[in-house]
Amino acid sequence: MTTTKTPFVGERTYTVPLRKEYQKAPIYKRTKKAVAALRQFLQKHMKSEEVKLGKKLNEALWQRGITNPPHKVKVTATKNEKGEVFAELFGVQDKPKREKKGKKVALKKAEEAQKKETAAPKEKTTVEQK
Repeated sequence: MTTTKTPFVGERTYTVPLRKEYQKAPIYKRTKKAVAALRQFLQKHMKSEEVKLGKKLNEALWQRGITNPPHKVKVTATKNEKGEVFAELFGVQDKPKREKKGKKVALKKAEEAQKKETAAPKEKTTVEQK
């Protein structure tokens, strides 16, 4: 009897220790080593080769420069059906993607507004004089 494992799809929270790893690198490459160690940690624990780091997580790692990264970082890792892992700083929520503000979108919105105005005729108000 053979069992096939379905790939894990979901979200996990990790506190990733970075200090032991980045101390192995020279002082002028420490944050680069911390980023590599974070990726390696997530590849091992989430069992995926494709790991992407979020903007806020990257900013938190690089906030104090290349020589002084944080000792540990708390991340939320999410794995999708394709096996891609997206990691973001704990507590940061994804913002919904904005619509592109091109000429076509602006024209469509203007046309919709015109249709709404013409579809609902304005009520006339009369003022009675006494």
